[in-house]
Amino acid sequence: MTTPASSHPDVEQRREDRRAIVETVRQFVENEVVPVAPELERQDAYPIELIEQMADLGLFGITIGEEWGGAGLDLGTYAEVTVELVRGWIAMSAVLNTHLMTSFLIESFGTDDQRERYLSRLASGEIRAAFVMSEPHAGTDVQRIRTTAKVDGDDYVINGQKMWVTNGLYSGLVAVLLKTDPTTTPPYKGMSVFLVEKEGGRSEFPGMTIGPPIQKLGYKGIETVEIAFDDYRISDAQLLGGDAGLGMGFRYCMAGIEHGRITQTARAVGLMTAALEASVKYADERETFGKKIGEHQAIQTKLALMATNLRASRLLMQSAAEAKEEKGRADMEAGMAKMFSTEAAVDATRMAMQVHGGYGYTKEFPVERLYRDAIALTAGEGSNEIQQQIVARQLMREQAAAVRS
Repeated sequence: MTTPASSHPDVEQRREDRRAIVETVRQFVENEVVPVAPELERQDAYPIELIEQMADLGLFGITIGEEWGGAGLDLGTYAEVTVELVRGWIAMSAVLNTHLMTSFLIESFGTDDQRERYLSRLASGEIRAAFVMSEPHAGTDVQRIRTTAKVDGDDYVINGQKMWVTNGLYSGLVAVLLKTDPTTTPPYKGMSVFLVEKEGGRSEFPGMTIGPPIQKLGYKGIETVEIAFDDYRISDAQLLGGDAGLGMGFRYCMAGIEHGRITQTARAVGLMTAALEASVKYADERETFGKKIGEHQAIQTKLALMATNLRASRLLMQSAAEAKEEKGRADMEAGMAKMFSTEAAVDATRMAMQVHGGYGYTKEFPVERLYRDAIALTAGEGSNEIQQQIVARQLMREQAAAVRS
């Protein structure tokens, strides 16, 4: 008699490991993050002490291979960890996302020297990483980037501006998508990724200036900055993948951005979880017209919708994570998950504010912060309009392939 896959000892062990890790992170969030998050968020303060505790927990190496000192865990486990972090404060996830995206790029596409030089330090949190494609005039339309890296002897010289760089100030390593051949058609074939080293916390370097943090509606605590390059010199050893990586930057980044889209989905699930928990608790405590508001049909409808969309988003999250692990690319699955969950998070956090009534609009309760943070998710890692195009194009490709066969 065969053992069902769902009850296979290896599968059960992975589930147990995941549960243990998620529970550890949940306790960290409840004990350390939740008590201080409201004040840190109001101050828009970089949470250095919490970040150091995350490093002690090994979270900066959660998906990095064991040979580099990481935990080597799957994307599904990382997604569940992200959910727990975001339940406490989205900033806790923000410091991990670009760090692990850059780590993925180095581990997947880097040279042996680049892996040796960076991955162990990234896994321990000794250095933290940022990742950037966008520019002031080019966000979702990545092929319009203008920042160039031109050969000059054994170096490259970088000129231009990069925008929306999360972790841009405090990171020690930034993966930057640049144009190495502006004449290539289509443009994506002339792009490459460079690994820019710097000292975290400094804003001025020879040829590179980091702007002040951009003031945002939400998504506070983690800096988002502009980086300007003016004849910045960088060794050709910093070209991701070495000679084989020349012109491969766009492809590399598209593989990496799927990590980000799965993370965005997990963030949405985390915000929805926090919003639903807060709403159920409030609905059980608040009374109007002689009964708890949770007994009113209007409130019950909101709670039911929030719970249903939360369940659907979590399933999409795990489906996308599994597809990415199995296939290497998961454009459609990650696009579906990100598109649905982030829109659902905006709706859920808005409904949470309505459940709380007037108090939902105040800073006495967390739901107004959850709403402000949710709105940012619809644009990050590619707008939801782009996700719709990605999904539709993949459907049409599959149809064309079916016709040909």
